Amino acid sequence: MSDLKDVILEYVQDEYLEEDDDIEITYSTPLISGGIVDSFSMVSLKRFLETRYKIQIPDAKATPEAFDSVNNIVKLMKEFGVE
Repeated sequence: MSDLKDVILEYVQDEYLEEDDDIEITYSTPLISGGIVDSFSMVSLKRFLETRYKIQIPDAKATPEAFDSVNNIVKLMKEFGVE
């Protein structure tokens, strides 16, 4: 499971942080409520996960709460059989 967590964490760090940002993101860092990921970024993160893991995440499941931390995203991914 840590592999999935690490893939998501690395994606968020690479896509949404600037090189000179001194923000350290952990598995429990608030991504949306913390201002790191906005609604447009959440859509790109959702697409990344769907493409990489060959799943479809219904819009009803792609809530800000579900995407607010790496841990929450992992819980969501488990619903689709991704470990």
